[in-house]
Parts: sequence; C-alpha cells; structure tokens
Amino acid sequence: MCRFLAYSGESIFLEDLVCKPRHSLVRQSLQAAEAKAVTNGDGFGIGWYGERETPGVYREVMPAWSDDNLLALCANVRSHLFMAHVRAATGGGVSRLNCHPFTLGRFLFIHNGQVGDFARVRRRLEAQLPDELYDERRGSTDSELLFLLIMARVRAGAAVEDAICQVLHDTADEMEDRGVTTPLRFSAALADGEQLWAVRWASDHKPPSLYLKPQRGGWAIASEPLGDDAQAWTAIERGQLVHVRGTEIDQREIC
Repeated sequence: MCRFLAYSGESIFLEDLVCKPRHSLVRQSLQAAEAKAVTNGDGFGIGWYGERETPGVYREVMPAWSDDNLLALCANVRSHLFMAHVRAATGGGVSRLNCHPFTLGRFLFIHNGQVGDFARVRRRLEAQLPDELYDERRGSTDSELLFLLIMARVRAGAAVEDAICQVLHDTADEMEDRGVTTPLRFSAALADGEQLWAVRWASDHKPPSLYLKPQRGGWAIASEPLGDDAQAWTAIERGQLVHVRGTEIDQREIC
C-alpha cells in the first residue's frame, strides 16, 4: 500500500508537510507506521498549483528518501493546493508513468488501494473509457484507470463526488460479475486547482487509512499523522468524503 498527503488553504512551502514533520511523507517512504508495506520505495510524485492553468508535477522512480531534487524543490515551491505520494507497487511495475499524481488538464489524482485481481477486470474497465481518454492512458496501473473513469463521468456532466461514487460501484459490480473476491479498496484525493476532494472507501470493511487535520489557514489530509501531534488528526471514516475549498470544509457520507 502507498502513502500520500494533500493540502488546501493558505500558500505554504511544500516542505512544511512533505519533508519537515517528524513523520513526514519522506519519512513514511522509508518507514510507514500504518501500511502493510513498511517501505514505500517504488517511486514518488508531487503535484502543485501555482500561477498557471495546469498544475506542476514532478515524478520519479527512485525512493523519495534518496532524492535531493525533491528536497530542494519542496523547499522553494509555495502552493495553496498540493498533493504528494510515495508508492509501494501492487501492480503495473516500477515506472515513472505509474507514479502518482496522475493529471488531466486541471485535475490531479492520487490513490492508495487496489482493484482486487485487476488483471481479470482490466479489459472490461478500459472498455468503458471514451476514445479520447483511452488515448490519455500512459501507465498500466489500476489507479490511473480509476482516475480516467472518474474524469469520463465528470466530462459527461456528473459532479465529482457523484462520478467517484459511480466508478466505485461500477468497478465493484464488474469485479463481482467476474467472480473476484479480493476487495476493492480506495483512499484517494482529487483536486482541480480550487477544490480538493478526499474519499475513504472499500468494498469490505478495511479501507486504507486516511486522516484529516486543521492547519493554520487550511486543511491537511494524509494516510498517516505526520508528526508528534497524532491526537490532532481525525480518522476519516469508511464511506466518507471530505470536500475542501480554500479553508472551508464539508465532510459527509458517500456511496
């Protein structure tokens, strides 16, 4: 399982969450506390929104703890909305194209979880993509495919939260039709430059961990608490969606 974080609020340096905390995401890439895989060394990525219409993205296949470029970038980039991800590959191989975040236009997406027995349902799920989004698929992961399926529904007019819910249920249905019993697990964050959505969901009762914490002037969402203030982080419950716009937040049941 992977580890990730996302932030929305007043502009801060990326290092304030990605690198500096005692249990920062860089630290989690080497020694996670709540993941099946202690080490998340199969690549990493960061995505942030600045002054341009589309986000900046930096992805690499080396472990986050060994990349000095990551530390230098995070120390010099400020953003009001950003996300970061360290990967423990469950499928798709170690490749820059398989590293998160995935991006399409203004959107960024990160995911921790799995589509159970993905190889058995991959072809049928990919067939749901419209041609223009099928051509946007660069890697081979279930995470990227889920993102593009969500984007297909958003482009068709669905609200983001409805699109996420539709994709989760449609994917679970496909898995059931194919006799897949390994669960669908989905903790993810999606952003469009102004808004951030985070969801914790699973077809069984074991969704990947996800926490929420108020920051000075904003909100942070992470797979694990980032520092000594573990009591300040609130676990997002299974089946809940968190919607952040600037400093405003809405938390509710989904699906």
